[in-house]
Amino acid sequence: MEKKNLAEELAGNSYPGRGIVIGRSADGKYAVTAYFIMGRSSNSRNRVFVEDGEGIRTQAFDPSKLEDPSLIIYAPVRVLGNKTIVTNGDQTDTIYELMDKQQTFEQALRTREFEPDAPNYTPRISGIMHLENGGYNYAMSILKSADGDPDSCHRFTFAYQNPKAGEGHFIHTYMGDGNPLPSFEGEPKKVGIEGDIDSFGQMLWENLNEENKVSLFVRYIEIATGKYETRIYNKNLYA
Repeated sequence: MEKKNLAEELAGNSYPGRGIVIGRSADGKYAVTAYFIMGRSSNSRNRVFVEDGEGIRTQAFDPSKLEDPSLIIYAPVRVLGNKTIVTNGDQTDTIYELMDKQQTFEQALRTREFEPDAPNYTPRISGIMHLENGGYNYAMSILKSADGDPDSCHRFTFAYQNPKAGEGHFIHTYMGDGNPLPSFEGEPKKVGIEGDIDSFGQMLWENLNEENKVSLFVRYIEIATGKYETRIYNKNLYA
């Protein structure tokens, strides 16, 4: 698979929706992840990321303007032991709770489907990073409708063992803007992972569509120790 330029992928899509990047830093030392949200409606744009324990959650920027919390208020990132879970919805909690009961990532997601937001039926995208004894692997998942048919759910899981330095994968909810919004197609895109946490985060933030971007989370986890650094970007705080 051709390795794509992540900055170009973002800059060339005005509305990828929500997106997850997982990979390994160019120096091989860090497990890398990023999660971003975008919005077209005032309700979707009225959000910020805030830290919540070892993870993050979404929060209304102006609580008085919050119209409907369903599907927009959730914990995108949670940590379960040596596993970091990243998703675009409340399936983060499903994965956390069922994996805590010894079920697998895939088994946990079999209990869920795409979002019930007709006519878009937004895919649920999820990722999990596993660090153990100096090793690192990750998996990504997408649950999507059958070409907009809500009676059929298609489930795909992609697993990456011992990922190569400087490479990662990028999955997002929409192929681009539209009405209804077209769901992501194919397997996660192979992308380059370059720079330290600040340069990588800045690259992502600068290439997300200025009008539609809302928030970005970036984390670098030292594979040898499990220690991590986090960066959060919120458009509302820059207003």
